[in-house]
Amino acid sequence: MKRIGLIAGSGRFPILFAEEAKRSGADVVALGIRGVTDPALDRIVSRIAYFKLGQIEKPLRFLKEFGITQAVMAGKVAHASLFGGVLPDLRAVKLLARLKDKRTDTILQAVAQEFAKEGIELLPSSTYLSHCLARSGVLTTRAPSPAESADIALGWKAAKALAGLDIGQSVVIQGGAIIAVEAMEGTDSAIARAAELARLHGREPALTVVKVAKPRQDVRFDLPVVGLETLKTLERCGVSALALEAGKTLIFDMEDFLRGAQKLKVAVTGIEDSAS
Repeated sequence: MKRIGLIAGSGRFPILFAEEAKRSGADVVALGIRGVTDPALDRIVSRIAYFKLGQIEKPLRFLKEFGITQAVMAGKVAHASLFGGVLPDLRAVKLLARLKDKRTDTILQAVAQEFAKEGIELLPSSTYLSHCLARSGVLTTRAPSPAESADIALGWKAAKALAGLDIGQSVVIQGGAIIAVEAMEGTDSAIARAAELARLHGREPALTVVKVAKPRQDVRFDLPVVGLETLKTLERCGVSALALEAGKTLIFDMEDFLRGAQKLKVAVTGIEDSAS
């Protein structure tokens, strides 16, 4: 039986990965983060150990103990947590001292190199989940209106520029104006902020959200993700259109997600990156 490692952050991503890996006949050995990883993962994987943010040595030893040579990173760790509550071990201290900056990509790529030194290859985070990748074209019954399409075009350019700087991957637009851009707070919070700003200016939100991958996206981590929790934000914040980068955005529970979007009359579309 194939054995694969899982480095699990928050949300449904690690759960879905573990379920699909098991369905494909793989034995999953997981690393969790206390207070971050969903405890439900314990019942799906064959073995799990919990560690603190900033630890590298102990997690590596645990995976090597079970003969893991390939692993996947799945789930979010809040970017803001890099600025507090992290007690790095000696190996992490040395790693951080070598970095040219503290951007998320820089840190994750350095961590991947540490895993590679120990003979553990990090696989694309879409492993076992390729069926969840957004398709190109209109994904709901309703297509974006001409006004929404114009907002999507504007938002795409802005989102790609921001993603290229590793700032965020989502932009919120209404009526030809960019209302909010995602930073460390995450997509849901950026959408909520946009809705609040629209209401403060006496406008009922009719927001368009564009979510993209980074121009040189490392597919091993930080792929853009939407799911059923996202739907709640779209409804609460008055989102009328959602554009996702096709082939690089994961839609969890895709059938239920698109069915829910249609009930909310949210136009969902997948866009190919012409530069890729």
